[in-house]
Amino acid sequence: MARLCKIEKDKRQRLLVAKNKVKRDQLREKVRDLNISFEEKMLAQQQLQKLPRDSSRTRLRNRCLVTGRSRGVYRKFGLGRNKLREYAMLGYIPGLRKASW
Repeated sequence: MARLCKIEKDKRQRLLVAKNKVKRDQLREKVRDLNISFEEKMLAQQQLQKLPRDSSRTRLRNRCLVTGRSRGVYRKFGLGRNKLREYAMLGYIPGLRKASW
């Protein structure tokens, strides 16, 4: 189990990313647009830099939904490797079974 503060920080960051997603995307489009003047691009870049750092999606860390573990997390399931194995053996994940050949 990860420390509770790390789990809570992750929740706060995800809320902040969701809150600023639309504004961040609009500003990014302005910066990339070829038909906008240089001054407008610079203004959009400054506004983008004024947004909180943690509102950037790249700063998020994948964490297990059950334990909060940050390493060995499978994106498809949102679970850490330990819990994925445990849940697969208990039959909680439909269609997933242990491989044998």
